This record gives sequence, structure tokens and C-alpha cells, in this order.
Amino acid sequence: MFASLLQAFATVVMLCAPPQDPLGGSWGTAEEESKYYQLVDVPLPDAMAVEACSFEVMPDQKRLAIGTRRGDILIAEDIFQKYPNPKFTKYASGLDEIFGLAYRDGSFLVNQQTELTRITDDDDDGRADRFETISDVWGFRNYHEFAFASKPDPEGNIWIALCLSESYNSKVPFRGWCLKITPSGEAIPICSGIRSPGGVGPNEHGVMFYAESQGPWNGSCSLKVLQPGGFMGHPASFNWYELAPEMGDPPVQPNTPSRLEIERKRVEELVPYAVVFPYIRMGRSISGFVVDRTGGKFGPFENQIFIGDFSLGVMMRATTEQVNGVWQGACYPFREGFGTGLMACQFTPDGNLIAGGTNRGWPVRGPQAYSIERLDWTGLVPFEIKEITARPNGFELSFTKPVDPDLASQPRVYQLDTFTHLYRQGYGSPEVDQTTPAVTNAVVAPDGLSVAIEVDGLVQGHVHSFHLPEMESAEGESLLHSDAHYTLNEIPKADEADAPRS
Repeated sequence: MFASLLQAFATVVMLCAPPQDPLGGSWGTAEEESKYYQLVDVPLPDAMAVEACSFEVMPDQKRLAIGTRRGDILIAEDIFQKYPNPKFTKYASGLDEIFGLAYRDGSFLVNQQTELTRITDDDDDGRADRFETISDVWGFRNYHEFAFASKPDPEGNIWIALCLSESYNSKVPFRGWCLKITPSGEAIPICSGIRSPGGVGPNEHGVMFYAESQGPWNGSCSLKVLQPGGFMGHPASFNWYELAPEMGDPPVQPNTPSRLEIERKRVEELVPYAVVFPYIRMGRSISGFVVDRTGGKFGPFENQIFIGDFSLGVMMRATTEQVNGVWQGACYPFREGFGTGLMACQFTPDGNLIAGGTNRGWPVRGPQAYSIERLDWTGLVPFEIKEITARPNGFELSFTKPVDPDLASQPRVYQLDTFTHLYRQGYGSPEVDQTTPAVTNAVVAPDGLSVAIEVDGLVQGHVHSFHLPEMESAEGESLLHSDAHYTLNEIPKADEADAPRS
């Protein structure tokens, strides 16, 4: 009886409480962001569920191919114009969750959960006629066994990251692996240890990366390099080394719970997270990503990574560098307010960013079950932290506009804290081992576009979170986003401070 009364009282309290965002993590900057990057809704047909999960700009630079969760390939005309009014035609259907789409030599290269397929329109009527299996060497047993593919690399290879059968098991061949599929269809095992990928593609330096989701052996979401012979961190996939003799023996089993920095010393093949996205603050389930190669058409972030998030419907930026042979880098807030969970993004010939997705029936921020939206640069430049790079005694921060030199030279302006995660078999991790390094000096470059800060208390293996709420530009502007997060896997050697980065 008493328990029932408590339950009833709790229900009343919940009903009377102000509404809460169950997903959390809103930046509260959407209105200000819209001054610089406007969201343009792409009208979708009422009779067709366009759950976009992959994009490809067609060779004529006028049409966009869309691969959907429901297995359709759609061709959209008039989608790039200022006020889009697209016409959709169905090129193919009956496929299975298209998380990779490219067009080469007159055919589509389509990645499904179960195979990589070449699809061709032989009679030029706008409909697919011929379906050819390029590779299907991996297994399939569970609906959650997603498969994400890159565009063809410069040699024509397609890199495919295969989700585990579920969070803790790999029940069929190569689940939890990355395979490189050559143009002839040969499947080359690249690395093991993948959990639940959300996208695959090159970083700004042309090296293949993938987006990993928070879960077992992954304290938060991250970008990781697909390092040949590497182990991405989740040992459930060790049972398929027998199918990849060229990879050698399985790695040493990692200890749990531990820290990634500790296990890197034990497990030779273990590849650290290159960019950690602090959970909720920077997404909950990162997804497809693309590098800005627009030549400045999209603003001041050329050659940076743009990456979506499925749960929070936000777009973020990331930058990477190689230090002591190890990849690491930073992530930055960019744009919130999308209509649904983002799955894929693609730059248009005009330099705008198309983004699409679906809620798939899962909890996401955004009112729409599915959507395609376009992010257009207005021509105005926001005052932002443009990039963070590591130095032997601290960091260098670059900005999109000159900073106030007097303010930016004061160490107190740079609030800095660090953390890491438990590296463990359990699902996710709290932030642990927090520290508060001290910024002891700040030197502003003559042009005001960068500041070198010296830090007492750098922690190798930790995420270093920057908070700059007091920073202002030379014109008195506040930062649009005052936070950024750098994953410090390696501290540069002093004699390499001035060497060019990869």
C-alpha cells in the first residue's frame, strides 16, 4: 500500500514537472547558428518514405542519388537549386539498408547489410536492370548487423565496416571487422575490434577512418583510423582471425576494467580513439561524415570533417593530425536543429551540405520521422575556434577571426579540464580521472588568428576539454561555440614542434 502511494506521488510529480529533454545535450545556439548556416528543408513526396542513409552526386552534377533504409535507390532532380522542388524517380528497390552508395563507370556500387552490389541500367530507361554481387564474404544473422561502406578510394577499393551481431557477440564471419573490397571483388581483412560503426570515409588527409558508437569497450563515440592489422578495441570479433591468416594471431585479450592508455602498452595492435566525442555534450550516436573539399564555398572550414549525430540531430566538426605516428584530434560543435536523426551527409556541387536521416522508430531529437535538409552558408563568418593542434608544451588554437590580443594573451581566458573513460566490457563509461591543468602562458600570433598556450599538467591519453566563454574577437564578438575537445593520445616531441603534420 505504502509503495503504491509513493508510486502515485511520483507520477503526480512527474506530470507537474516542467518538460525535460530526455536526450539532453542541447547547445542552445540554433538561432545564432542560423545567421551563418541556414537549414533548408527539401520537400519529400507524401507517398514515399525517403529515409536517406547514403548520397551520391551524379556525374552530370545536377542530380542526387539517394540510398534509403528501406532499400530504394532514388534519383532526385532540382534538389540543388536555391529553393528545392525535387522530382524523385525510383531507380531500384528491394535492397537492404543502403549504407554506402557510389557511381562509377556507368554503374552504382551499393553496400547492403549482406553484400556489395554493382547495379546497372542497361537500356537507359532510368531503372536498374542488372544486379551483380561484387562481394558477400561476410555473414548475416541479426537485424543490427549493419554494414557501412566508403566511397571508392583512389585505387577503386571500397572499405566496409561491419557491425557486430549485437553489442557483445560476433556470430557470423567478419562481424566486427573492416574489409577492403578491391575492384575485382577480392575481400582483404583490414582490422578487427569494431563495435557499431556509423560511417566510413577518408579524413582530411585521405586516410580511411570510421565513426564508432558508444557501448561496450567504447566509453563514448569516436572517430578511429582503420589501421591495417589493427585492433579497434572490442574483442568479440577475435574468433574470425582463423579466416584471416594474413592477420596473424588474435591480439592479447584486453583487461577489464582498465584504461585505454594502459592497455595500449599491453595490446600491441590496439588502436586508440583518434577523436573522442564527449557523450551527450557532443552527440550520442555519431554517424556519416564527409570532408569539406568545396574550396571555401562552405565558409572558413575547408578540409575539415563534418559529422552528423543520429540521436541528437546535430552536425559537428572534427580535425585530425598524426603525432608520433598516432592519429588524434579535436571535435567542435557546429549546427543543431535538424528535423530528425542524421545518417548521412554529402556536399553538393554548389558547396552546400546535404544531410538526411530517419528516426527508425528509435528516440531521436527532431519532430520528423525522416527528412532531407540542406545546410547553406549565408556568406557571414562566425567567430569560432577553427582548429586545435597539439604542441610539446601545450596547444595552438586557431580562430576564424582575429582575437582581441589583450584578452587572448591572458591565461585565465583558457579554462581547461581533462578526463578519460573506463576501457571495459560494460556498456559505455562515465568520465573518470578528471584533472584541471593550468594554462601558464598565451602568445597571440601577429595576425591575431592563432594563440599558442603553454599548459602545466598535460595528460597523455586524456580528452582535454576547452572552455572559452570570455574570449572575444578584435571586433568584440563572443565565440558562437566556446567549447572544444582535443583527444591527446601523444604529446609531440620538442624537436618535432615545427615539423609539418600529416
